[in-house]
Amino acid sequence: MSKSTVLTLVGSLRAESTNQKLAEAIALNAPEHVDVVIHESLGNIPFYNEDIDVEGQVPAAAAALRAAANEADTLLLVTPEHNGTVPASLKNAIDWLSRPFGAGALAGKPTGVVGTAFGQFGGVWAQDEARKAVGIAGAQVLEDVKLAVPGSMVRFAELHPKDDVEVVEQIKGVFDALDAARTAAAA
Repeated sequence: MSKSTVLTLVGSLRAESTNQKLAEAIALNAPEHVDVVIHESLGNIPFYNEDIDVEGQVPAAAAALRAAANEADTLLLVTPEHNGTVPASLKNAIDWLSRPFGAGALAGKPTGVVGTAFGQFGGVWAQDEARKAVGIAGAQVLEDVKLAVPGSMVRFAELHPKDDVEVVEQIKGVFDALDAARTAAAA
């Protein structure tokens, strides 16, 4: 099996984010045939504005995001839940990747969504909103990629997700679903 690249976008900008730690755990538990690339802070990307999305004038951070998404085989969004939905930084990244409409970096790109949140449902509302947004933006939403870790602030107060046996087992399920999507796409 050839090596595949999973571009991972973390919706939280906080330095000690449990979602950043979850992304790190995902990278550490990737199978040998998968490279997980965690994209630098989405906070450096200006809000999407069609006036600045002009050839030769696209901000460097947005251009770098598009290039990374174009090079990746799969995208994995790792999102917290902000007021029941996705954080602005992640939604903004989706907006940049959706352009030009119908031919953006998300067009047909297999994309999964996972995350952790303080609430009892682990951010499933935000994950559902992210799936909706990337689907409308043209991505191939991987509905079988599921991982929602509840109670993150307490659960990971003294334990990194990479050391949480249950989370590591669920991460393996994420990669199984990504591999199944990759195999189906190759067939």
